[in-house]
Amino acid sequence: MSMRSQSIVFRVALVTSFSGLLLSGCRENGQETVSIPTASIAPVMRGNLSSTLTVAGEFQPYQEVDLHAKVSGYIRRINVDIGDRIKKGEVLAVLEVPELNAQVAASKAQIQHSESEVARAKSEVTYAQADYVAVHAAYSRLAEAAKRRPGLIAEQELDDARAKDQDAEAKINVAKSALEATEGQLAVSKADNERVQSLEDYSIVTAPFTGVVTMRYADVGSLIQAGTASATQSEPVVRVAQSDLLRLRMPVPEEDVPYIHIGSEMQIRVKATGKTFACKVIRFTRELNTSTRTMLVEVDVPNPDLSLTSGMYAETTIVLQHKSNVLIIPAGAVERQGGSSYVLVVDRQNKVVKVPVVVGIQGTDRVEISKGLSENQQVIASGQSNYEVGQIVQPKPFTIAMPDQEEDQ
Repeated sequence: MSMRSQSIVFRVALVTSFSGLLLSGCRENGQETVSIPTASIAPVMRGNLSSTLTVAGEFQPYQEVDLHAKVSGYIRRINVDIGDRIKKGEVLAVLEVPELNAQVAASKAQIQHSESEVARAKSEVTYAQADYVAVHAAYSRLAEAAKRRPGLIAEQELDDARAKDQDAEAKINVAKSALEATEGQLAVSKADNERVQSLEDYSIVTAPFTGVVTMRYADVGSLIQAGTASATQSEPVVRVAQSDLLRLRMPVPEEDVPYIHIGSEMQIRVKATGKTFACKVIRFTRELNTSTRTMLVEVDVPNPDLSLTSGMYAETTIVLQHKSNVLIIPAGAVERQGGSSYVLVVDRQNKVVKVPVVVGIQGTDRVEISKGLSENQQVIASGQSNYEVGQIVQPKPFTIAMPDQEEDQ
């Protein structure tokens, strides 16, 4: 045999041996072994589920106001500066208004004059009443004597006594009318005094509520126009805000508005301070902002230590819906096709089955299945595109929090 023939025979033998090795690697006991893919599965469980909305909110003072003086004057004393904590009724600033002081003094003098006039009018009433008593007694005696002994008293004398009696009675009425007039003038004087006294009280600027001074606009000697003047002339003295109680305002999208109610629960996380706490919806505007298509929602947040500051942002998670004892699967297990949803179920023979479902409320990582599945079925939780219907898979547990571990939000 030639060298060429020996080379060809060797190559054929080598190829045949290699093919035999490949075939032997794919067979075991005369049967081929097929690689079975693994699939992460999760059971359909019953539990409680909440649908939530997470939006950013901003803290605002519960109430904030610029304090004006109601009278014009110069700042004689200002007791506060920005950042100062104040109490309701505390004197913040005092104005100097000389002409107003003069008006108060004049009104007090007018009251004293009116009181003197009232005293004089009362004396005149008393005098008129006493005079009437004397004159009426004299007339009564004459009339009685004339009745007992006709002709004893001249008719002229009796007429004169009767006229004096009537005149004395009329003087009582005149004196009483004068007294009423002077009492009316006294009331006018007192009312005028109360008016100017109130204006003098307005020269003292006091805190309308407990809070914090957030801005100071004037210094000692500054001329402050009356708060009733035009906006271009009137300047506030200070701005105060109630910060021990804050409003947290957040915009809710239009599609979630129907689920907002007074008392809706929410979780608040303040990134700046690291605080997390629970609150409830206190109020909402009940109308949409036409430019943003959102509705403003508010909660009240106690802030006694002033650790929270107006303008801070917070992450709020509002519970929109909550259901108990519903069927739950991982959110990633649901696939959507057109307008419908489906899941891949692994049956008892570990075969993949496509099952249409109806999805209920959706949580952060789980969803409710209201129709299509039953408890304890196994669904593929991820990577659904890697499997085909009818394919045999090797189940592998998928980690998911148990429904009874979910905290009610």
